[in-house]
Amino acid sequence: MHDVKRRQLLQAAAAHGLTLGVAGATMSMSSPAMAQPLASVKWANLTPGFTILITEYVMAKGLDKKFGLDLGKPTSYTAVSTYYNDFVAGNFDVCMGSWDTFAARYLTGVPMQLVCAITTGNMINILTPKDGPKTIKEMEGKIFAAPQSTGTYRMTRAIIKELQGFDIEAQTKIQNVDNPAAAVTLVMANRAEAGLSWEPNISAALKRVPDMRVLYNAGEEYKKKTGLDLPFFGVAVKKDMLAKDPSLAKKIDDMFRECIRGITGNVDEAVKIGGSKSGIPADVLATSISSGRLQLKHISMSDEAGRKSVRTAAEFLARNKALPRTIDDGFFAS
Repeated sequence: MHDVKRRQLLQAAAAHGLTLGVAGATMSMSSPAMAQPLASVKWANLTPGFTILITEYVMAKGLDKKFGLDLGKPTSYTAVSTYYNDFVAGNFDVCMGSWDTFAARYLTGVPMQLVCAITTGNMINILTPKDGPKTIKEMEGKIFAAPQSTGTYRMTRAIIKELQGFDIEAQTKIQNVDNPAAAVTLVMANRAEAGLSWEPNISAALKRVPDMRVLYNAGEEYKKKTGLDLPFFGVAVKKDMLAKDPSLAKKIDDMFRECIRGITGNVDEAVKIGGSKSGIPADVLATSISSGRLQLKHISMSDEAGRKSVRTAAEFLARNKALPRTIDDGFFAS
């Protein structure tokens, strides 16, 4: 009897010990110390403007952490040229901007790659006052406010030159500005007969001066010609960051996909989140999206269809001397 009881006691103890061991292993695997560390990267935004909608939404929803990233608080810039130059200099790692600006830098040897596009060129518009030019050709000799340091300017010039046979640089009087909001401000102040900018600056100007007109939408005109969306805002990452962590491109790509899906799925919520710090009222952000001008669309460079859309646009720009040559596959992060 004593032997039977002893065996039963040992069996019970062994079973209890095994249970503790499994529980201990489970606790160990789920403990923060054993969790995969977050990839720490720096990013930035351009104020006032659309990029703040993205950064505020990501931070409010914790999307960086969800996809294994630690982005922290973005650095805010007001000058477009400084924004891009600081990215090239390595002052931050993830940059949202015009994909062709990234392409131009890449072609000069700057080590960066494009992860995805997040908007189409429908954002890019030329505004005129009520009594301003009625056609592109009527802009000849007129003062045209435009941010010449941007890829947006070069892209628009190429599109208009090929599709309209009009060279905005040679045939208008360019008033250079260093911020897209400044271009529409000059038009509203009657200091320019036309201005090149992008959403949400367009909707903000139309709210303040309802009789202003959209003279030209670059994305719409490009699609009529090619049948493809014109990629516009994209996300680029410095190549050294991608080399340190081969999974980083996918994490960033997935985060932006989820961000765009979330914003388009509940615009009212998103603009309340983003409008508080964007310098753009929530109703203006909502209008820019509902108008179809701020067309949010995630296009991954890990997909051949995404790469094709950028290659086609790059060939278009190279043909019109807006890029020195077209891009190669090394431009794409996948």
